[in-house]
Amino acid sequence: MLDFLNKYFFKKKETQHKINFNHNKNDLYNFKKILNLNSKINDNLLKSLEILFIQTDISTETVIYLMTEIKKQIKEKNIIYSKNLSSIIFETMLKLYQKDDFLIYQNKVNFLSNEFFPKPEVYLFVGVNGVGKTTTIGKIAQQFKNKQKKVLLIAGDTFRSGAIEQLKIWGQRTQSTVFFKEQAKSPSNVIFEGLQLAKKENYDVVLCDTAGRLQNKLNLMSELSKIRRVILKVLNYEPQETFLVLDAMMGQNGIDQVSIFQKNVFINGVILTKLDGSSKGGLIFTIKHLYNIDIKYIGVGENVEDLIPFEIKNYILNFLKDFF
Repeated sequence: MLDFLNKYFFKKKETQHKINFNHNKNDLYNFKKILNLNSKINDNLLKSLEILFIQTDISTETVIYLMTEIKKQIKEKNIIYSKNLSSIIFETMLKLYQKDDFLIYQNKVNFLSNEFFPKPEVYLFVGVNGVGKTTTIGKIAQQFKNKQKKVLLIAGDTFRSGAIEQLKIWGQRTQSTVFFKEQAKSPSNVIFEGLQLAKKENYDVVLCDTAGRLQNKLNLMSELSKIRRVILKVLNYEPQETFLVLDAMMGQNGIDQVSIFQKNVFINGVILTKLDGSSKGGLIFTIKHLYNIDIKYIGVGENVEDLIPFEIKNYILNFLKDFF
């Protein structure tokens, strides 16, 4: 049922990436059973779809929005048969993600290919411990190195044991310089000195790792705000991008993280990690719906090349492939 969408939206097969989701088998079975028993769309089928959406970690607010829009499209287009439901769902999800894109078009440029940023370009990575921040930084460093950029990694996580060593390993793997200070207590001081080095030695790109846990949330957010001020002070401009790194398996807890960080640190985009088979996948729709923040990259494996640009059409096709 999704084959025609695949053919219509994708002319080049190499642009696609397979993403596997862990959807609830019972809910999938119930939906498919009702779908197969009913050639026409009815309330029972739509209710089953609503339950399935909720089980994929889409928030209640976003599920209500999606179902309202789906029912609206069914009515306006006089859709009768259930065989046409997949296209309505696809179009509704795509519209949800793209509805405000014209307002934020300038923020959607691929930062890896932008030649107009001042030098050094600075990218700040925030997120709680365990989501894969440092690994993500290493993978992005490799992408910049592939473009012949001179890359500096700054070890701004001065609290987590092993954080510096982990970043140094990625520095070796990507042949990037790592700036760190053993026994440092102030992340903002490390960032300050690292940026001074970047200016002095003409680095093209600076990737800043940050702490994911301090004594409490207030201290963490205060420190992140201070880091942004330090960057502005040293360079006279703010980071080109501040990325919130989220574990896709967080589900609804991921929304709480977005809320907390967005209130205290301006987030340009989200990088979603661990999308390699264990997550339910609905998180991205709620992030876009409630916060209008784009997903910039997704992690689909352990290898360096497994951090890929987010492509919404391909994502939705993969998300819906188990539904039909």
